[in-house]
Amino acid sequence: MAMTAQDVVDLVDAHLGVPRRETTVDEYLAGGPDQEVHGVAFTMMATLDVLQRAVAQGLDLVITHEPLYFHHREEWNATLAAEADPVHGAKSAFIARHRLVVRRLHDAVHDTSPDRIVDGAAHALGWTGFERAGLPTVFDIPATTLGALAEHAARALGAAALRYIGDPDLPVTAAGVQPGFWGFEKNRAVLARPDVDVLLIGESNEWETAAYAADAASAGLAKGLIVIGHVPSEQEGMSATADRLAALLPGLPVAFVPTEDPFRLL
Repeated sequence: MAMTAQDVVDLVDAHLGVPRRETTVDEYLAGGPDQEVHGVAFTMMATLDVLQRAVAQGLDLVITHEPLYFHHREEWNATLAAEADPVHGAKSAFIARHRLVVRRLHDAVHDTSPDRIVDGAAHALGWTGFERAGLPTVFDIPATTLGALAEHAARALGAAALRYIGDPDLPVTAAGVQPGFWGFEKNRAVLARPDVDVLLIGESNEWETAAYAADAASAGLAKGLIVIGHVPSEQEGMSATADRLAALLPGLPVAFVPTEDPFRLL
């Protein structure tokens, strides 16, 4: 049976079952709702590499957690097009040539209970069931050290360029998890808690959360910060979401197309 992009989106939204935000980034970024689609790619970030691999698999609806053109609310799109930016041009031309539909799935998966992106990272880390009652982004975990936890997170989440701040021998039994970019206010609110030893994040502005964590260490406070990288921190959450949603679409090919972590270490 032929399906439009909106048919797929309606099934996904019904499955997630959360109210649509009054102002949301979960919109069409390319193509439109009435376009017939022949396969669905779920991904963490619709990079050109991801789009190329989706096309190679015959998937023409790309459901992405992150934006298409380098801004959370796509505010750069018109400027980049007007300036004939070469990267924007190459990407938009590829999308047009292959008649891709790109749809954002960000707010809805964060608004589920539990937050599916946090839950996916926790599952990959082996922390399912360790979340603290009433505080679902904090996990009471088996005793370890900051250095050992950083190594574990890098392996479990496939983080090629993970960094951390703090004493590697710092004892850790309580960890906050904020995949992606939550901002300093939310980072600090968890890291400052006396009952949290370490915060794992995707990324931050380095003059904000990273500087705060460095100052905490200099002040002799028992705190650590692990910076996973945006892509690997949210990848598992979108992969798990794709697995659950694939069952809703038995008439279409559905695949999770992983986003490559773009960073490398020297």
